[in-house]
Amino acid sequence: MKTQFFKKGEEIIKEGTLSDCAYIIESGSVQVSKILSSGEEQVVGVLKENDIFGEMSLIDSLPRSATVLALEDCTISVMTQETFNHLAQHNPQALMPMLKVLAKRLRATLTLVENLQEGKSPPPSNG
Repeated sequence: MKTQFFKKGEEIIKEGTLSDCAYIIESGSVQVSKILSSGEEQVVGVLKENDIFGEMSLIDSLPRSATVLALEDCTISVMTQETFNHLAQHNPQALMPMLKVLAKRLRATLTLVENLQEGKSPPPSNG
């Protein structure tokens, strides 16, 4: 995997753009946000060292679902589609941390949907 450096305030990925890589934070922190239908930006979480983002694009190749901005200077490892496919074929166990992240985020989303359906306000998000 290659390493990239991002300065505080720099946009790492932009919602709606196409890409096929995931990012693992080696140092620093990032803010994840979405643009609501009203055009307003909604912060959905802050990620820090060892967190992963952008992983859905490795699997579905669809446009980015959120924008990620460096909150401070960051060092980030980039996992390409090629690396992901190699691990899937030769060392699938190495993908378990990413799959656990996906499962955790899916559960949080399902809980949010359930709470919204019941009229409860959502809890604060931390990624």
